[in-house]
Amino acid sequence: MRPFAIGTLSEQTGVKIPTIRFYESIGLLPAPERTQTNRRTYDESTVRRLRFIRNARELGFEVEAIRSLLDLADNPGKPREEVDAAARDHLADIDDRIARLTRLRSEVQVLADPRPSGQAGGRLLQALSDHDLSHHETC
Repeated sequence: MRPFAIGTLSEQTGVKIPTIRFYESIGLLPAPERTQTNRRTYDESTVRRLRFIRNARELGFEVEAIRSLLDLADNPGKPREEVDAAARDHLADIDDRIARLTRLRSEVQVLADPRPSGQAGGRLLQALSDHDLSHHETC
């Protein structure tokens, strides 16, 4: 297949051009081939790699974790225990975020529940102005 421009790569992967350039600058994507007029050109292997990166980002993996996963994908002889460890670490991060969001939801729910005086918005504004207030202090 013929090489194609960065705009085509963006269209095929759903990744914006500045993000593609960023991934190149940090080494997640290899430096592209260049035409005689210095335009970047890409091939299907770049499409596959960029989709891998996009999917990993959508699953919440950080850049360094993606770098490790790409290294494992590029070197199939490496022990798969590293992939399992990365998945376990990511799962622990997800569980931590869920716990924090659950606590946050409880606090915002208390702030959003209107009192008989209709002061829900006032309590929310007060809590946002002084984030040290716990939900117990705003009730």
